[in-house]
Formats: sequence, structure tokens, C-alpha cells
Amino acid sequence: QVQLVESGGGLVQPGGSLRLSCEPSITISHFSLMGWYRRAPGKGRELVATMDIHSTINYGNFVKGRFTISRDSAKNTIDLQMNSLDLDDTAKYYCYAIYGWRQEGYWGPGTQVTVAS
Repeated sequence: QVQLVESGGGLVQPGGSLRLSCEPSITISHFSLMGWYRRAPGKGRELVATMDIHSTINYGNFVKGRFTISRDSAKNTIDLQMNSLDLDDTAKYYCYAIYGWRQEGYWGPGTQVTVAS
């Protein structure tokens, strides 16, 4: 069973930055895709950023250059650097990964990001 553990969430003021990390229970090179989604209160799940095995990156439309997804093979993590955070970025952020010949999707438990002054 693949497990994903997120870290790095917290409370930040508007304009601030946070860095999220997702560490899987297996080597990240085994995943065909890893990334981040979020769910804000009262809203549906929303793509934040994904990176596939070929390092092709896809960002949600709202990102607008503020976030950067990266893969750290030495730490075995997929990270999300978030800058210029605003109130609308308040949400629970979930790590997502696709693994195996069946291309099954796995989710982490999520980490809360709260942007407030």
C-alpha cells in the first residue's frame, strides 16, 4: 500500500510564502505522476500542480506564476513552493500520486494552509 505524507502547511499572512512537501512510502521515481490538489471550504477539489515522469508540469489556472512544483530525489519528496499567497489560497492541500501498472491514484491525508491577516 502506497502512503503519502504531506508537511509544511500552516498559517501565513497575505503575500507570504509556504513550502509544502510530500514524502511517499516508496521511491518517487516509481510514480508516473505526482502533484498537489486543494479543496477550499464549500468548494470542489482543484488542481494545483502536477509533474509526470517526464517532468512535464501542469498548473491550475489560478496559480499565475506564484507556485512552483519540484521533485527532490535526494529527499524523496515532491515539493510545492507557494509565494504571494492570498486569502483565496486558504484550503486543505493534498498530495496525489499515480503508481503501478494499473495506474492507481493515491492521496495523502492533506495539510491545511490558512492565509489570514
